[in-house]
Amino acid sequence: MDGLVQITEHLASLGVDLTTEAGGPKRATSLLSRRVPLAAPEAQLATLDAVPLAAGDFEAAIAGAGFEGGLLPAKLEFFQINIGKLCNMTCRHCHVDSGPDRLTENMDRATVDACLRALDATDAHTVDITGGAPELNPHFRYLVDACVERGKHVIDRCNLTVLLVPRFRDLPEYLADRGVEVVCSLPHYRQRNTDAQRGDGTYEKSIRALH
Repeated sequence: MDGLVQITEHLASLGVDLTTEAGGPKRATSLLSRRVPLAAPEAQLATLDAVPLAAGDFEAAIAGAGFEGGLLPAKLEFFQINIGKLCNMTCRHCHVDSGPDRLTENMDRATVDACLRALDATDAHTVDITGGAPELNPHFRYLVDACVERGKHVIDRCNLTVLLVPRFRDLPEYLADRGVEVVCSLPHYRQRNTDAQRGDGTYEKSIRALH
């Protein structure tokens, strides 16, 4: 089966139809789908290693700033969980290269439960859920409910356009009922600049979702 057909069918099972006006911005593909070398972690690390740092070695810079013994961890307050790379958008600036074609790198239920066990071993008061579009993960609501039941403050890092997908029209009410903080942003206040980075129609859909 053609890869694009598989992607479309999988997204359809999640209630996401990218062929409709409400499905999201103009369809695009990730670096991985386009087989761009920079999609590989090894290539990313090599690129970063080649960047000249004006301050020199990081550890030496820390010592020079008066922290000869190095940096010590503070109390853990925020517990961030990235639950997958599946997204209804493909943004040029996305540091995890999320997109509609990232089907396999998504957290399963067993891993979500492992994260909850790890959370229970900390004093973190806030759980920050991100992606991808975290709402597209089938275990998103399970995770949110589990965190709320534990008395945690939950943050959902939302791209806004996903709220216009018919299946997720109830999300604002669902999140509000649980006191979830929705964090969202636009790369620019002008439509043309936002659409250039995030895809045609993103600006208009984001503003509409806010209403």
